[in-house]
Amino acid sequence: MSLYVALQMDPIEQVSIDGDSTFRLGLEAEARGHRLFQYTADRLSYCEGRVTARGRPVSLRREAGDHASFGDWAEVDLAEFDVVWLRQDPPFDMGYITTTHLLDRVHPSTYVVNDPFWVRNSPEKLLVLDFPDLTPPTLITRDLGQIRAFRERHGDFILKPLYGNGGVGIFHMRPDDPNLSSLVETFLANSREPIIAQKYLPAVVRGDKRIILVDGEPVGAINRVPAQGEARSNMHVGGRPEKIGLTEREYEICARIGPTLREKGLIFTGIDVIDGWLTEINVTSPTGIQELERFDGINAAALIWDAIERRLAERG
Repeated sequence: MSLYVALQMDPIEQVSIDGDSTFRLGLEAEARGHRLFQYTADRLSYCEGRVTARGRPVSLRREAGDHASFGDWAEVDLAEFDVVWLRQDPPFDMGYITTTHLLDRVHPSTYVVNDPFWVRNSPEKLLVLDFPDLTPPTLITRDLGQIRAFRERHGDFILKPLYGNGGVGIFHMRPDDPNLSSLVETFLANSREPIIAQKYLPAVVRGDKRIILVDGEPVGAINRVPAQGEARSNMHVGGRPEKIGLTEREYEICARIGPTLREKGLIFTGIDVIDGWLTEINVTSPTGIQELERFDGINAAALIWDAIERRLAERG
């Protein structure tokens, strides 16, 4: 099966070839004989019934400083592709949401991964609300009184933007922190969105586990340990990835959420688990497959392409 594949992502010439998951997915695609075309989300358009993108054919190689070769710029009709990868990084804002609406116009005739309808309706910190018994106590609100009451009930808690990413804007709030009101006011002044509070899990100092699921099945995990003096474990802000396996509890979590991910066409997801509690289900642009391959030899990119090719074959 030779496929024509479009990568909707941030500029591929700027990615880290040792950490970027989309780059690894592209390498695996080419190894299977698939052709690649890359464009950025700002070059996606709708015009008179057609969804088009302006970008370039690309060929990839694992060569630092020279990892991508491009063909000529061209405007293409996405209906001519077999697969489109929805892989630009968040923030999950109205620009991001608009791209999912446009890609809805070509999916499923052109197979969009992950399904744009369910990416739009399953943002990272909201899909977990379907599984309240698996998550730590959580509050989503713009009401400062509600946040104060949450602190009274739970003591230490994490405060963060509802649609943030990469560890930006995450605060560990302690029961006696005098900055709560000011911080919430700052959040609310800069956005019309609610904010999210979750009970602080002290075990996060030992790591925040990223579990990779392919078509709803867990394939492996990495542990992300916060830097000294840091509350956040995200690798974007200095978290250290470590080799780790899955516990019985984590397999139970995956068994609970797996059918939902499969039904929604969320082929590649990454869930975050701290001390046996599910905190996020990442569907927009999950990462971690290169670290998993280095630590455990698990080629998640191949498993993801196996799942895509299987779905395409089932459709005929």
